[in-house]
Amino acid sequence: MAAAPRRQTLAGEMLVLQLAIVVVVLMAVAAVSLAQSEATFNRVEGRRVTALAEQLAANPLTRSQLVLPAPQRALAPLVNSTQTQSGVTSVTVADANGRIVSSTNPTLIGAALPLGEGVAGGRGWSGPVTLDGTSELVAQVPVLGDTQENLGDRLGTVMIGEADPTVWQRLNGASSYLLAYLGIASGLGLAGSWLLARRVKRQTLGLEPREIAGLAEHREAMLYGIAEGVIALDPQLRLTLANDMGRRLLGLPEDCVGRSLTELGIEGRLRDVLAGDVPEGDASGGNASKRAGGRGERDEVVVRDGRVLVMNRMTVVKDGRPLGSVTTLRDRTELARLEREIGSFRSSSELLRAQAHEFANQLHTISGLIQIGEQDEVVRYIRALSRRRQSLDVTLSRRVRDTAVAALLMAKASLAAERKVSLRISDGTALDRLTPEDAADVATVVGNLVDNAVDAASAGAASRAPSGSGPGSGSGSDGHEAWVEVELRQDATGVEIVVRDSGPGVAPELAREVFSHGFTTKAAQEGERGIGLALTRLVCERHGGEISVTNTRDGAVFTARMTVSHLTDAVAEGATP
Repeated sequence: MAAAPRRQTLAGEMLVLQLAIVVVVLMAVAAVSLAQSEATFNRVEGRRVTALAEQLAANPLTRSQLVLPAPQRALAPLVNSTQTQSGVTSVTVADANGRIVSSTNPTLIGAALPLGEGVAGGRGWSGPVTLDGTSELVAQVPVLGDTQENLGDRLGTVMIGEADPTVWQRLNGASSYLLAYLGIASGLGLAGSWLLARRVKRQTLGLEPREIAGLAEHREAMLYGIAEGVIALDPQLRLTLANDMGRRLLGLPEDCVGRSLTELGIEGRLRDVLAGDVPEGDASGGNASKRAGGRGERDEVVVRDGRVLVMNRMTVVKDGRPLGSVTTLRDRTELARLEREIGSFRSSSELLRAQAHEFANQLHTISGLIQIGEQDEVVRYIRALSRRRQSLDVTLSRRVRDTAVAALLMAKASLAAERKVSLRISDGTALDRLTPEDAADVATVVGNLVDNAVDAASAGAASRAPSGSGPGSGSGSDGHEAWVEVELRQDATGVEIVVRDSGPGVAPELAREVFSHGFTTKAAQEGERGIGLALTRLVCERHGGEISVTNTRDGAVFTARMTVSHLTDAVAEGATP
């Protein structure tokens, strides 16, 4: 089997290319030198042959012999001596009819002399002429009469010529050191080409052009064929790479590559994550735990333009020198929506479990009273349970007329009771029936805020409990119970949701950033726990509202406002529950 032909290496190609450039440059230098030599020859030799021709034309012997019938014998010694003394190639004399009567080239005698422009009119001329197959630079000067009989008449023509030098003679005449210069230039060009080839080889890490092209193709296929966004930054926080998905998730323009984060208007939490400025112990859940030799960081959640993005930043280091960072982005908006839906089913199961637990406790109490013979106490206990249940049902049904929100609060009350937290409905609560879509969003906001408030209240009660109290204790050492209060207020255009709790409150730095970071208030103690408050903010903003948190003496107060459409009484009465 024949071996495959060996391909030219990148260094070899660069060397050949540089050698070709050197050869072209040398040829250009030689051409310029030849042109300069030719110009010098025409200028210098043209003046010399013109001066010699004028001198010979003014010679009295030349004038006197040209008027005689046979001037050849007398002019031959003069012509030969002129050639010998001046070293010119040829000396020729023609009569008034242009016929050569004497010449250093005997074969030309009797032939017609080609006259230059203006010579027949009595003017001199110089230029190239080809005689007998030889090209010469000649000067033609008319011989004018100076006697009274022929004063001013053209008696003949004198022509003196110098043969054109060869290319080699011109190169020698250009400069005595031209060949040395060309040799030195060739050597320097070869050395420079070899050094350049080696440098290119090192900079390309020994890769050949076909390998570089293959890597570029694989890179394009990998970056633009994946469903994740990729953003690369240099140490100056300028974008060096952004694939289509990354630009779409961050809302970047097509010409974002080469621009800094500041020029692109990226600020706040997103800039901190891309630049790696998330501090350790960040309340948003970023403990900045490093891996892979300190060059990787844990996933961070950022809310950007209504999208919940999970970002992972990796620092790129080469030979101890930081080259920048690469951040991958994943869109978790749909996943968050699915988590919210699953959470609703989980809440239902938790509600059933809590109610089953509560009913089991109540049945155990009734069973114990019966066993000890306290039948009257059984009746009073059952009546107390009924009154408390009817009180909550009546309060909810009278103040919260939307069945979906009322059912949610009823379920949350049971879950809160299991955790020894009292869920209260404020006296100022008043909510009419809502459209199904608005009711679902209001329920989402209420559910998330109540869950966070119950966790905070329970944690606050546990922290205040004396040593030895159970973790689920509902009251602290000061005797105050853990509670959460919900207030729903509705006007002509929207709904305001206020949730207060008896927890420890929200840290000031977390209160400013918790919604933009996309983590719950539990993140400060336990790391990343979800994006409930971020989703709550998204729901509020989708309805043209907002959400905020403040601290009071008793705990935290979350206030959310949403623009909703409520059903009229007539429609509500006829609507299918």
